Amino acid sequence: MTVIAHIESQFHTKFGIPRQSGLVEELEADVVFEPQFRDLNALRGLEGFSHIWLIWDFSEVRDKGWTPTVRPPRLGGNRRLGVFATRSPFRPNPIGLSCVRLAGIDPHTERGPVLRVRGADLMDGTPIYDIKPYLPYSDCKPEAVGGFASQPKEASLAVDIPERWKALIPEGLLPALTGVLAQDPRPSYQQAPDRIYTMEFGGLEVKFQVEGDILNVCQISQRKS
Repeated sequence: MTVIAHIESQFHTKFGIPRQSGLVEELEADVVFEPQFRDLNALRGLEGFSHIWLIWDFSEVRDKGWTPTVRPPRLGGNRRLGVFATRSPFRPNPIGLSCVRLAGIDPHTERGPVLRVRGADLMDGTPIYDIKPYLPYSDCKPEAVGGFASQPKEASLAVDIPERWKALIPEGLLPALTGVLAQDPRPSYQQAPDRIYTMEFGGLEVKFQVEGDILNVCQISQRKS
């Protein structure tokens, strides 16, 4: 398949990326097309849709192979399920599917037309294979059964960011960062209150600890290149 675009997001590493699309609506990202696909005609009519599907490549794990069973983080990594019953990135064909809100279309930029999206769960630079409109009458199934993930994992943590660290966060990024941290970025099997975690987000390195249901930001600094 041919890569038609890449995403530009606030995540330069996998750690901290929401486990599903749409969980943190405040997250903003850009879909930037490859030069041969920077034709505004290809987007004609897309402005009429509120949401779109992104079909993309799990490029970071492409060479790591797959197994018939995996340990879903949602189940704490303690139970094995079939790979086709999960959304694990370790698949025979490492293809991802995300439903995101179409926040706008910038038709004339130096990079060609750019799609502005919200709620994306993609790492910066992720290759995108295709874009399709979300159709509520057929894509929404209110009666659907969700198996072991039938209920969304609610944002479970209260986030405390001291004012001195808030001052280092670029304007507009604070709601998105707070939303990501509230989702509890830690692996499900790690519950060590003394451990300091480091998450890269929007050009920043964010260090935090979690005690009970409170996430405390310990330090924010510029991301090391």
